[in-house]
Amino acid sequence: MDQTAEIGVFGGSGFYSLIEDAREIKVETPYGAPSDLIAVGALAGKKVAFLARHGKEHQFPPHMIPYRANVWAMKSLGVTRIIGPSAVGSLQPHIKPGDFVVCDQFVDRTTGRKDTFYDGPVAVHVSSADPYCPELRRLAIEVIREQGIPLHERGTNVVIQGPRFSTKAESKWFTGMGWEVVSMTQYPEAVLALEQEICYVNIALITDYDAGLVGEPGTDPVSADEVVRVLHENNERVRRVIVEMVKRISPVRGCKCATALEYARL
Repeated sequence: MDQTAEIGVFGGSGFYSLIEDAREIKVETPYGAPSDLIAVGALAGKKVAFLARHGKEHQFPPHMIPYRANVWAMKSLGVTRIIGPSAVGSLQPHIKPGDFVVCDQFVDRTTGRKDTFYDGPVAVHVSSADPYCPELRRLAIEVIREQGIPLHERGTNVVIQGPRFSTKAESKWFTGMGWEVVSMTQYPEAVLALEQEICYVNIALITDYDAGLVGEPGTDPVSADEVVRVLHENNERVRRVIVEMVKRISPVRGCKCATALEYARL
C-alpha cells in the first residue's frame, strides 16, 4: 500500500481537514506520535499529506504540539514541501482581520520547546536567516493575488509561548518594534522543516488585533470566540489557495532549502 506524499500541509486552528477520500495512516517517529493520524491522498493531481498541527480535536495547545514528530513524520512520507497556514493576530492597523500575510521572517519568544533534531553528538547549526522558502513564498503571493484576497507580501511573525494571549504591554512592545503579526506555532515548526531540508511557507490568516492596538479605535482585544468566527468565515479561502498552490508546485526545487544542511556542520 502506497504511503508516500510529495507535499505536506499542517492545518492550523479551525482548519482540520483538506483531502476528500483520504486514507488516514499512523506514523511512528523517534520523537513520539505526531499530533494525529495523517491523511494521505490525491489533491490537484499530487500526493498530499495533511496533519492538523493541534490534532483534530484541538487537543494540543501550542506549547505542547509535538513539532519534531510532526515534521519527522512528513519527511518519512517523502514530503519535500510543507504549506503551513496559521491563525495570527495583527500588530499593525493596516493589517486587518481577514487579510492574508505571507511571512518572510519570525522572532522567537517561546521557551523550552524541543527545537532541533540535533541534540548531539552531531552538532548542526542550520541557517535561519531566511527561514521561509523563497519559491513557495512567490507562489503563495501569486495565487493569493489572483484570487483577490487582501494580501501583505511580507511580514515578521513574532511567536509567543501561549497558550495565553498577549498583555497590552507586550502587544504594544511588539507593535513598536514594527513586527506585523503574532502567533504561537511558527517556532520551531519552520526551523525543524529546514533541518529536514524541506521547503516551508507560512500563510498567515489575520483573525484579530491581538490585545488591541493602543490608541486605535475598533481594535478590541482578541477573544477565542472571535478567532473561531473569523476562521470559519475564511477557511474556504485558505483551502482554495492551498489547492491552487499544490497544483502549481514544480517537481524541481531551485531553492537552497534542499541543501540546508550542506554547510551547517562544524
